[in-house]
Amino acid sequence: MSMLTIIDFGKRFTIHHLGKTRQAVEQINFSLEKGEFIGIVGKSGSGKSTILKSIYRTYLPDTGGIFYDSDRFGRIDLCQASERQVLYLRKHEIGYVSQFLNVMPRTTSRQLVEQALLEMGESEAVARQEAEKALTHFELDPKLWDTYPNTFSGGEKLRLNIAMATVKKPRLLLLDEPTASLDQQSKLKVREIIEKLKANGTTLVGIFHDIEFMEGLCDKVYDMKERQLVHEVISNEG
Repeated sequence: MSMLTIIDFGKRFTIHHLGKTRQAVEQINFSLEKGEFIGIVGKSGSGKSTILKSIYRTYLPDTGGIFYDSDRFGRIDLCQASERQVLYLRKHEIGYVSQFLNVMPRTTSRQLVEQALLEMGESEAVARQEAEKALTHFELDPKLWDTYPNTFSGGEKLRLNIAMATVKKPRLLLLDEPTASLDQQSKLKVREIIEKLKANGTTLVGIFHDIEFMEGLCDKVYDMKERQLVHEVISNEG
């Protein structure tokens, strides 16, 4: 059984003040086996992020199905899953990394990463140890560990975001431009953790503007313009 299968997926958005509806994406089809990594490429506005947000159920698709092989629930259509099921999957099985950090105020970096592990049932001692390892790996200055991230630079916020998602070792990890504001050294750190997660069976769906970053990392590439899988990145579009 595939880990993730998307069948005839489509999503529309209504612009209420204009009284218009816009088709964001349609007729998306692909599947992934456990431990595979698919990269999605296409121009800005082609619907790449819409696919990721629909898998995570931030958006509710209008057509088609998104079937996920859950450790808890078995094969489940994420389009039909209950809110309680979605919350469980986000806590325990599906991770999401966006370009932006959206966290509880007055919570330190260390606490944010620890909380990601505590909500999975880890002990405080294990959570603290693993959080420090993750923050060290992504080279977040120890002076920042016990400060609030609202003062961080864009790159520091992004590294913290990635640490929070990857420390849980999710079964499925969604990456929305995770290297957008990172320097080359930080990108290598992200690549290293992705390779490690893949080796341990994590399935990944990612969007990258940095085409070079994807080379040798993705097992499959989905081209939004062609609406099909391609064997390799064939252009440097979005």
